[in-house]
Amino acid sequence: MANAVIMPRQGQSVESCIITKWHKKVNDKVEAGDVLFSYETDKASFEEAAKVGGTMLHIFFDEGDDVPCLENVCVIGNPGESFEEFKPKSQDKDETPAKAVKAEAQIPVQVQKTADDADTTRISPRARRLADKVNANPEMAEPTGPHGRIIERDIERLVSEGKLATFAAGGADEIPNISGTGLGGRITTADLAAKVTKSDMPEVEEIKLSNIRKLIAKSMHSSLSEMAQLTLNASFDATSILEYRKLLKQKGEAMGMQNVTITDMILFAVSRVLLNHRELNAHLTDDSLRLFKDVHLGVATDTPRGLMVPNIFNANSLSLAEISEESKRITGMCKAGSCSPDLLSGGSFTVTNLGSLGIESFTPVINPPQTAILGVCAVVNRVREAEGKTQVYPAMGISVTFDHRAVDGAPVARFMQELCRALENFPMLLGK
Repeated sequence: MANAVIMPRQGQSVESCIITKWHKKVNDKVEAGDVLFSYETDKASFEEAAKVGGTMLHIFFDEGDDVPCLENVCVIGNPGESFEEFKPKSQDKDETPAKAVKAEAQIPVQVQKTADDADTTRISPRARRLADKVNANPEMAEPTGPHGRIIERDIERLVSEGKLATFAAGGADEIPNISGTGLGGRITTADLAAKVTKSDMPEVEEIKLSNIRKLIAKSMHSSLSEMAQLTLNASFDATSILEYRKLLKQKGEAMGMQNVTITDMILFAVSRVLLNHRELNAHLTDDSLRLFKDVHLGVATDTPRGLMVPNIFNANSLSLAEISEESKRITGMCKAGSCSPDLLSGGSFTVTNLGSLGIESFTPVINPPQTAILGVCAVVNRVREAEGKTQVYPAMGISVTFDHRAVDGAPVARFMQELCRALENFPMLLGK
């Protein structure tokens, strides 16, 4: 009996997934538990294993296809079984009748070689439309149709091989395999004139952007282009949190807190202080500001696949030990590529820490639609005067970027002041 394999739904907010790799081909033997294909959402990657054994009868989608969740992806069964009943609805489209295609192919369409040349080249209407759409020069195509006619696949080959040039450059005897500077990367006459040999060209490696990288690019560009972002910088005496961290290393095992980090302490402090500054614990929509009652704290995480921001929900109700445990759990899932998309949305404020990499100051970019983000910087030794004497103390910098459309600078400065005081007196904050 044939069985369809569907695209799983990874989280309630996920509508579709992209197939990144097929591990089985049509007619391959499949055992229960074998990995059939890899796929990714806009924020995480997964593998789909076979639930039944048999033979791969048919694959409905290719690598790179964006497949709706719960749609049939492939069919496993016994050799010779029909799979037509499992054909996805998204592929159930009326095709152009054969007669219409044949009639269309007979319509003679001619393309001028140049403005001053009366010679013509025969090209089908489909090929002509495609050439116009991609702005390709049909003169560069190698005809494979009947009687030397250029057909659609000839234009498609031009595109796939990157042999696109302007009409002026297309008249050259040979089009070199170089990057063009014209519209859409087309080779121009200037490119031909400046052609260099392959040995003179620098060696490069071209890597296709992953779906997550594209999402990050889109989100960050949207954030910077659509918000009125401004960053304020401050610093505080980190003696208190450094000493408390040292104490936990020595005696925290009995309380299960020996693994609490400086970042965990900052997350804890932010979850308490942020309740007094509601405009920063908010989302800005087109015409309203959504103020959150609880703090859903995003933790910016560096992963092999790019930046991800999982959330600690209701962080203001968690203890320091619980925040530390949850932070490690969700960031670990992100680094392993197994984080649920539901953990990656719904945050009300984000914390990003580059201090561990030695960064002393930076401008964090807001994670839309949030109204602010806190950047944590490195600890540096600074000098101050106290009681007539010069002192050296460890100073930690913080940077808050905020959306000036939602909140003004003074409220943000007050938030930073309160946060600095809380971190400078961390044991007292724990006792509240």
